[in-house]
Amino acid sequence: MKLLMITGLGSAKDLASGKKGAFYNTLEEFHKYWERIDVIAPRDKKQTQREKILFGNVFIHISPWPLIFHPLWFLKKGFEIYKEQKFDLMIVHEFPPFYNGIGARLLWQKTRVPYLLEIFHVPGYPRTASLKELVYRTLLKLFIRFDASKAKAVRVMNLKQVPEFLIQAGVPKNKLSYIPAIYIDLDVFKPASTEAGSVFGGEKEYDLIFIGRLEKNKGIELLLKAIEFSISNLQFSMKCLIVGHGPLLASLNYEVKSLKLENNIIFHGWAKDSSEIAELINKSKVLVMPSYNEGGPRVVLEAMACGVPVLATPVGIVPDVIKSGESGEIIDWNSGDIAKKAKKLLNDPVLYEKYSRVGIELAKQFEKKAAIKNYAGKIQSLI
Repeated sequence: MKLLMITGLGSAKDLASGKKGAFYNTLEEFHKYWERIDVIAPRDKKQTQREKILFGNVFIHISPWPLIFHPLWFLKKGFEIYKEQKFDLMIVHEFPPFYNGIGARLLWQKTRVPYLLEIFHVPGYPRTASLKELVYRTLLKLFIRFDASKAKAVRVMNLKQVPEFLIQAGVPKNKLSYIPAIYIDLDVFKPASTEAGSVFGGEKEYDLIFIGRLEKNKGIELLLKAIEFSISNLQFSMKCLIVGHGPLLASLNYEVKSLKLENNIIFHGWAKDSSEIAELINKSKVLVMPSYNEGGPRVVLEAMACGVPVLATPVGIVPDVIKSGESGEIIDWNSGDIAKKAKKLLNDPVLYEKYSRVGIELAKQFEKKAAIKNYAGKIQSLI
């Protein structure tokens, strides 16, 4: 069977960067289940190579046109590929401003090849972090019923949050297909040590770790205020490692200095690969994920696989895998709540051990090879 994948700018940047990020790592296993995969991606300014072959049977096609014209280029290029290869199915990663879904619908009208919409993330849901997210959330609610009407199915990656939104927006429940989109390499993400008491025995360098892009919707400013609250109001000092980069870096550095947290906050920058991420997680006692909205996030399950407990807001897949008091702690979008729950967990070895043990078991459901095999099997059944 042959497949056409239509992906977004994030995946294009991943392929252009050479960092072997999430999309690359998925293709590394996923390609084994197809005779051929063609991937159409929008233009990234840093991408000079327009055509690329990965793993022998994955053909990458980068648009030379500006993003606003992407649906038309997608139609043009997709039809060229169809005439040559006669692919059997299209997978379309969809999000506002819908250039992928529009292009897929136009191509479907010419070829009648079935397509699967993948909607992993609703911008601004359950909470908005910017005006742009509010606009995108509103557009998605208004457009998605029409957008999904010709799709064979709509793939979602969590059980509650995205399906809830889509059903309210008018997408038929029977058209939704839950297929996990987080794939964890358990040979990489695993506890560094299983010695009793290792968490509190001094081997860990950091109390908290945050991993993600430094932008508004990640809630990173809440985390800084939580650490300041812990020191000022709870008389409890914490050391936190920030792993990532992004547009807020300069302002966050300024805020750290303003709050006099230079000894408590360490900015690491991007980790170079999955192995370094696993290493940094294992040097930390607790992962904090205070996002306002998410698709996954993958890092929650990566931390759980390493036996590192998680404090996270109820976004994306979090409500599916974290139950407070059982497998981690759900936190409010409130610096005081984050600080109090972090202190409690760091001072309670019994609770910590429970979350660590349960997290390792939960993460096994997302083992990379089995999860991608399940993904391939389910979408092939649509043909």
